[in-house]
Amino acid sequence: MSLKQLFDLSGRAALITGGSRGLGLQMAEALTELGAKVALVARKPDELEQAVAHLRGLGSDATPLPADLSDVAAIPVLVEQAMAAIGPIDILVNNAGATWGAPTLELPLKAWQKVIDLNLTAMFLVTQEVGRRSMVPRRSGRIINIASILGLGGGGESRRAATLAYNTSKAGVINFTRSLAVEWAPYNINVNAIAPGFFPTKMTKGILEALGDEVAERAPLKRVGGTEDLKGVVALFASDASAFITGQTLPVDGGVTAM
Repeated sequence: MSLKQLFDLSGRAALITGGSRGLGLQMAEALTELGAKVALVARKPDELEQAVAHLRGLGSDATPLPADLSDVAAIPVLVEQAMAAIGPIDILVNNAGATWGAPTLELPLKAWQKVIDLNLTAMFLVTQEVGRRSMVPRRSGRIINIASILGLGGGGESRRAATLAYNTSKAGVINFTRSLAVEWAPYNINVNAIAPGFFPTKMTKGILEALGDEVAERAPLKRVGGTEDLKGVVALFASDASAFITGQTLPVDGGVTAM
């Protein structure tokens, strides 16, 4: 098989949560460029429609699926709708997430629960439904979980708000990835994670405002993530090029975690 064929996603269907903007939309661009049909999930219908219009402007197609993943009862319906629109799901990108900045002694229980429920519980339920309805019966699939470099370490920085719940949830994503990769390997389902460093997004706005240029200066490559920097790794993990890679977490952080 040629290298081009290894990365070809023609005819495959991808479900991307948190796909209407930022990192999710960047990954959707990559998968559609390689030929995949995509369904984007997000809470705000207007942002979804803008994302779909953007992808269509690039010559690709996408299905918008408005849904609040904190509503666990909506998840089976969501997966059913996705499969009705784009067919059996070959690729799942678990990107939806939330954070909450506050000192641990002041962190409300509702804030902890919101972050854990979306970043871990919703991810588990979406993955379970996709596995049950599509990947396990067909004995094929690629699952890509979006973790964070803050799940690889303490992430402490005195000049910005602490994010204990977020950091803890992303560490959970990493071990979820390892555990599921082993369990579902007999079904030929590859499960990997991407751990982004600092990208300019709505979620990282406060950090970048607090630390300014110092965020870029801390990275060996002396910059933050850009609009193309997740495309290569999501293409790898979604395609046959990663057939012998599972259970792994790849930081995409300009070298921060290498220090």
